[in-house]
Amino acid sequence: MNNLNRSLLVLMAGLGFILLMAAMANAAPQLQIRKQPFGATAEKKPVDLYTLTNVNGVEVGIMTYGGIVVSMTVPDRRGNLQEMTLGYDSLDGYLKNNSPYFGALIGRYANRIGKGKFSLGGREYRLATNSGESHLHGGNRGFDKVVWKAEEIRGQKSVGLKLDYLSPDGEEGYPGTLTVTVVYTLTNNNELTMDYAATTTKETILNLTNHAYFNLAGGGDILKHEVMINADRFTPVNEAVIPTGELRSVKGTPMDFTKPMAIGARINQKDEQLVLGKGYDHNWVLNRKDNNLLLAARVVEPASGRVLEVLTTEPGVQFYTGNFLDGTIKGKAGKLYQQRAGFCLETQHFPDSPNKPNFPSTVLKPGQKYATTTVYKFSAK
Repeated sequence: MNNLNRSLLVLMAGLGFILLMAAMANAAPQLQIRKQPFGATAEKKPVDLYTLTNVNGVEVGIMTYGGIVVSMTVPDRRGNLQEMTLGYDSLDGYLKNNSPYFGALIGRYANRIGKGKFSLGGREYRLATNSGESHLHGGNRGFDKVVWKAEEIRGQKSVGLKLDYLSPDGEEGYPGTLTVTVVYTLTNNNELTMDYAATTTKETILNLTNHAYFNLAGGGDILKHEVMINADRFTPVNEAVIPTGELRSVKGTPMDFTKPMAIGARINQKDEQLVLGKGYDHNWVLNRKDNNLLLAARVVEPASGRVLEVLTTEPGVQFYTGNFLDGTIKGKAGKLYQQRAGFCLETQHFPDSPNKPNFPSTVLKPGQKYATTTVYKFSAK
């Protein structure tokens, strides 16, 4: 073989290596945001779906309708990616079904307000009673049922989506024009951060959260998931599932998750609070010493090794175990969601706080800025 042929072979080998490396680079997950149309509301407002992807292949799908987290794809201990959240494959599922707030942004007030009323500045305000005699998750048309304005955010180690909504004075009975911003950020550390911010033109109440339903096994029930909640107390409820005002110790009760415990270990006990909630559907008072980010809860799914840690600046977290799922909802890939198919960890101020002076205040005044942060951190063990 002459020198020319050798040079050609070396050149061809080099080009082949470069092409192989380029193909591998294209195949590997990259930090990116993808936008696609996702249908339209009954009022013909277009809805978009944004998919955030990090370098580990973790994907989070968020749509502009309701600021809903449509999907979260997370690896197990072997690196296998799988969907972790409950919901629907299309916008129609969220529009046509009586969705139990799958993945939604909740406002103006997350959780319940007893008898749908509260007083502020010497005036009584009446809200929709859309859950028995209670006001639930912002009313008949809360923040989960409006279209948010979206803006992409790109960083060196993260991608995000900024959502904005202007809630007019009197919407769903609440006072004040509210300017709300929620920023979802997916990092290369497999963290989904949610930064909530708002201002108001009148004194009002505000309590925002996200209502994602998780199943770290990717299917089946969540009874073997092991949960730790960083709280020595919880807020017991009455027959209407409204807090009594007491901050009760978890010690010696099925509400004690100060050490990891399987969800199914005590959920069917004949405890008064479990009977009233039809399972876990209560607010835990976090062991907080300041206003910084605090580990609120940690969930481990033993079979897959997936771990979810929830950190927040909020004073409480509502732990809900899909008690009202009954097999009638057909979700993603045609799955029928049975009772206990998913769990929620809704970081928040306490339910019915406007009517409980001893609870942390949810009042927001003109000139003040509402600002809270919650982080969902995923890993595997």
